[in-house]
Amino acid sequence: MTSSGSSDRLGRTRAAQDGARIEGREVKLSSTRSRLLRHTSSTREALAHNAAHQFAASHALLVFRTGAVYSFIPKNGCTTLRYSLALANGCIADAEDFSWVHKNNATFAANLREIACAPFSFVVLRDPLARLASVYLDKIVARRPQAWGLLDTMAEGTDPDTLTFRKFVEVLMQPYMLALDIHWRPQVDFLVYEHYDAVIRLEALSEAAPMLAERAGLELMDARALSGHGNDRYEAIAPGMYADLSPAEIRAMRAEGKTVALLDLYDAGLRRIVSRKYADDVALYEAMFGETPPSLR
Repeated sequence: MTSSGSSDRLGRTRAAQDGARIEGREVKLSSTRSRLLRHTSSTREALAHNAAHQFAASHALLVFRTGAVYSFIPKNGCTTLRYSLALANGCIADAEDFSWVHKNNATFAANLREIACAPFSFVVLRDPLARLASVYLDKIVARRPQAWGLLDTMAEGTDPDTLTFRKFVEVLMQPYMLALDIHWRPQVDFLVYEHYDAVIRLEALSEAAPMLAERAGLELMDARALSGHGNDRYEAIAPGMYADLSPAEIRAMRAEGKTVALLDLYDAGLRRIVSRKYADDVALYEAMFGETPPSLR
C-alpha cells in the first residue's frame, strides 16, 4: 500500500522542480533554496508521531564533512553509496571492514536540524519494475532472510523455492505487504524532502560521481564486487518469459554464470499488476526524468 496523499505530493514535486535547474535524462540538478519536508504539511500531528516522516528521516543519511544528505533507498545502488559513506565518515578504513556497512544502516541518520539545513541533498531512483525483479533475484532466489520472512506471512508453504516470481508478486499484492520489508517498499516512502538538489537515475550513478564528489564530498567506491549483488555479473540467457521458473532453477543457472534478465521475469499481466501497485513510483520516475520507465515502454 502506497503512502496516503502521495498524488498531491507528486504534483507539488513537479512544481518545485520549475525554475533555475539543469535537466538531463540521467541526472537532474535543481537550484534548491529551501528544505521543505515532504510529509509534514498534510498533517497536524506532532512530528515525533508522524510515521511517514520518521520513516523517511531514518533513511536520510549525513555526510559528516559537508553536511550533505543522501536519501537511502534499498536496491538503488545503496550498498555502494553506504560503503562510500562509511569510508567518507571515517568509520571504516577499507574493504576489509565491508561487513560493518550492513550492520549500521541507521548510524549516519541525520537529525531534524541537519535535514533542514543540509547544503546539498540527493537521491537515486530506479525503474520500479526492474527494482522489484532485482529484489526477487537477490533476496528470494538467494534464500536470504527476506524469503523466510515472507513465508512466515503465508498460510501455505515453508520452502522459499515455491516462490516463483509470479507467486512473489501475488503475495506482495495483498494488503500491507509492501511495507513488510524495506527492499520492496515503494521508493516514494523514502523521500524526506519535497525536492532534491540532485535526482540520479541508478544507471547514471557512475556518471554522477564527479558531481557527488564536488557537491556532497562523497567519493564513490563501487561495492558490487564486495557484496556479490548485481544481475550484471552474469550472462543473460535467451530472452523469454521466466515468471514461473523456481528459485532453485535460477540458482542452478547462476552457478553456471548465467541468469534471467530482470525484465524477462515479467509477462504483460505482471507488468500491469506491478505498475499499478507501484503507481506512485512510476509517476515519480516520470516526473523526475521526463519519460516512462524502460520496463513500461
